[in-house]
Amino acid sequence: MIEQDTVRLLRECDAGVKMGVESINEVIDYTSNQEMRDSLRDSKNIHIGLQEEIDRELMRFGDEGKNPNPIATGMAKVKTETMLIFNESDNTIADLMTDGCDMGVKSLNKYLNKYKAADERSKDIAKRLIGAEEQLRADMQAFL
Repeated sequence: MIEQDTVRLLRECDAGVKMGVESINEVIDYTSNQEMRDSLRDSKNIHIGLQEEIDRELMRFGDEGKNPNPIATGMAKVKTETMLIFNESDNTIADLMTDGCDMGVKSLNKYLNKYKAADERSKDIAKRLIGAEEQLRADMQAFL
């Protein structure tokens, strides 16, 4: 049960961190404020570091991980593109990123609660990913 919950939690973290990096990549070039761009870059680097850790842990279990749900990814991309077409501003980007962070935190907390038997290392990764999402959300609030 421990190994099964560990792998499942790591897979969800894998999908979440990939979604986070992809979301940042979609908006970073549209930012005009250097402080906002720096926050996005810093968060992306944290996410990439966590991705590398997740990959190592999944490899330890012989698992290839999980990609984000293609429907969720597609819907997020359409929402981002549509909102930026109508209002290409730092405010819009902050709004999009804040919503994404909220969804990420909610999902990751749900999986932490669902996979209670996961090992402490995977729980720690999930908690640090939640912390990264919460930090990015806090950084984006200044631009709303």
